[in-house]
Amino acid sequence: MNKPLRIGVFGGAFDPPHLAHVALVQSAIAQLQLDEVRVLPTGQAWHKAHGLSDPAHRLAMTRLAFEGVARVVVDGRELVRTGPSYTVDTLQELVLERPGGQLYLLIGDDQRRSLPSWHRIGDIARMAIICAADRDPDVGAWGDAHVTGTSAQASFSLPTQTLHMPLMPLSATDIRQRIAHHQPIEGLVPAAVERYIHEHHLYRPIDD
Repeated sequence: MNKPLRIGVFGGAFDPPHLAHVALVQSAIAQLQLDEVRVLPTGQAWHKAHGLSDPAHRLAMTRLAFEGVARVVVDGRELVRTGPSYTVDTLQELVLERPGGQLYLLIGDDQRRSLPSWHRIGDIARMAIICAADRDPDVGAWGDAHVTGTSAQASFSLPTQTLHMPLMPLSATDIRQRIAHHQPIEGLVPAAVERYIHEHHLYRPIDD
C-alpha cells in the first residue's frame, strides 16, 4: 500500500519573509520527511495589531523566498478569502483536497505559547499534528511538549512535537524597523527578497 502523503502547512504574515522562515521549512522537510509543504501568507490576520503590507507584495516576496526550496508550494488562498483568516479553515480545505494525507502544522516557538487562544484549536489538533520549532540547541528533534490552556468550553492539554532548528533570532518587526531607519538587512532575508524590498521601496517612511 502507498504511504499517505505527509503535508506540511506553514502560515504567516511574511511581512517580510526572512531566513528563519526558510530554515524552519527546510528543517521540517528533513526531520518529518515531508512530501510537500504548503506555505500560506495570511490574509486578514485577526491576531495582528499592525496592518499588513499589500497582499500582492507579501505573496511575491514569499514566492521569491522559497523558490529554491524543493517540495514547497506557495499557496495564496488565504489572501483572497474574505473576513478574518483562520488556520482551521485552511486545514479543513486541505483535508478535503488531500484525502488520506497527514497534515503537519508548522509553527514558530513564539506561536506555541499562544496556541490556547487560537480559533477552534481543538479542531486544529484533530486535523493536524502540531510541530513547533524550538531554537534551543539542547532540545532534540523529537522531544514532546504540552501546551496547557482554557478554551471557552473546557480546559485542555495540547500535545505538540518539537522541531529542532538552528538558533536564528530574526524578527520581521525588527527587519521592518531596520529598513525604516536605513539600516542594512543583508543576511536577514533571502537576497531576492532584499532586492524586491528595495525595488518597491517597501517599509520606508512615507516622506522618504
